[in-house]
Amino acid sequence: MATVTTNYANNPPAPADRVDRVISILRWTYGLVPIIAGADKFAHVLTDWNQYLAPVVTDIIPLSPNTFMSIVGIIEIVAGIIVLVKPKIGSLIVALWLLGIVINLLLTGQYFDIAVRDLVMSIGAFCLYTLLSGKTSVD
Repeated sequence: MATVTTNYANNPPAPADRVDRVISILRWTYGLVPIIAGADKFAHVLTDWNQYLAPVVTDIIPLSPNTFMSIVGIIEIVAGIIVLVKPKIGSLIVALWLLGIVINLLLTGQYFDIAVRDLVMSIGAFCLYTLLSGKTSVD
């Protein structure tokens, strides 16, 4: 009697199928997470995003932190949509955006744990870009 696991063990997916699966998971992750985080810049359900804005940034920008974070939210939503529609360029945009967030967090003098997490997320987004750079048919 063959089971699903038996069939998988006897016929594992081809390497190309596994790469496509990883690309799909990363594409949806780096597409949806920025959209959700961007939308939450308006609702502040997950956290008060304004607390993560470095004082040096608030001193430079001619906007209130709340207005600035709303603009950040719009940018994040657009970046997430780009990942879903044009994943190669979108993943690079998200990787660079996350590096900007890391720099901002380091400038706060606190939130180093979140900065490390966002650095790892940036590396993951860059890995998606790298995987897509090796594919011949990429959006």
